[in-house]
Amino acid sequence: MSTAPARVFVARLVGLPVFDPQGDQVGKVRDVVVTMRTEGLQPRVLGLVVEVFGRRRIFCPMTRVTGIDAGQVYTTGLLNMRRFEKRSTETLVIGQMLDRQVTIIATGVTGTVYDVAMEQARNRDWVLSRVAVQEPAKALRRRGQTYVVEWNEISGLSRRSPTQGAAHLLQAIQEMRPADAASMIHELPPERRLQVVAALDDERLAEVLEELPEDDQVEILAALDTERAADVLEEMSPEDAADLVAEMPPETAEMLLQLMEPEDAEDVRRLLSYADDTAGAMMTPEPVIVGPDATIADALAQVRNPDLTPAQAAVVYVCRPPLETPTGKFLGVAHIQRLLREPPSSLVAGAVDSELESLRTNDSIDAVAAHLATYNLVAAPVVDDDGRLLGAVTVDDLLDHLLPENWREQTTRERTGSSS
Repeated sequence: MSTAPARVFVARLVGLPVFDPQGDQVGKVRDVVVTMRTEGLQPRVLGLVVEVFGRRRIFCPMTRVTGIDAGQVYTTGLLNMRRFEKRSTETLVIGQMLDRQVTIIATGVTGTVYDVAMEQARNRDWVLSRVAVQEPAKALRRRGQTYVVEWNEISGLSRRSPTQGAAHLLQAIQEMRPADAASMIHELPPERRLQVVAALDDERLAEVLEELPEDDQVEILAALDTERAADVLEEMSPEDAADLVAEMPPETAEMLLQLMEPEDAEDVRRLLSYADDTAGAMMTPEPVIVGPDATIADALAQVRNPDLTPAQAAVVYVCRPPLETPTGKFLGVAHIQRLLREPPSSLVAGAVDSELESLRTNDSIDAVAAHLATYNLVAAPVVDDDGRLLGAVTVDDLLDHLLPENWREQTTRERTGSSS
């Protein structure tokens, strides 16, 4: 059986795979849960937050951890699969301790926490034993001096209202997928959440906002100054931006739209003009569009855009100029499977499916679902009465509107389980 090392630094523990006794991976470590005690006493480690498959976050007590070895964690395999929900008496090391401002008692040096170590005490309980602190950069130094000190040699981590930045937490989540980053941000205390949001760049914040529950989206956007809020909306997909703007007070919504770049605002206004729960309201106005004289290579180059979702990249829409929605005459679609079978130098017009029926902006959700299901599609064009392409509805768009209004919040809860 694997054994635990004498000391484990938590930031290095996050992301490690978790295995059962049979060697099957059951999830990944996302955080460490501790209970704080009085100033100077080492906090007791209660367990790990483990993300299992399906993004559900569960609580794994330290009594179930049998070993930490060679970049992986071993458990007894007997884990409670209930969703984790942090109690008021509990603290998350990654979510709530990193970037806290502390003071080294003996020297008076003040710095921020960039890691925390845990180890087993003589009674076999795990405790937080050491703190890694970084001073602010001075003079020509690019980074401040670092120290690793005993828990009882620092002050500031046991306070209820700490001074806390966001740099090291941002570093911890920067490699996460937007949905995982959103889950972590959702669980942070309100003040801490706003600190992290303020430190994210506009593009990353837009990605995270798209994955957060609606109430969180509105709260975060309302906390930003209007110019930055408009910048973030520009980075969001038009359909997600339109959904969020629709939840704002009318005067705030109009102010944000006026601050946005005209082209971005025009897409959002157009989507807001369609009735709720229709193809027009849920479509993306930015599908992959090419002209009939484009080559297969041209079309494949466009679908390689890493910003496209798999559903958006599965279909190329062929139209006469102009090639921005609303386009010229819509000629048909070219499916990615067909494009991959054709010579790269041939024209995309030769791979067009012109028989597929198009959706209209006032088609209902049920009609859209039936259309995608009938023809086994992941995306379908939406055209106007003049046969111009207005946008495309993907299966992702459809699911967003078919699921309950609070589905993101429910999913976030499923990622964050109960420690009881």
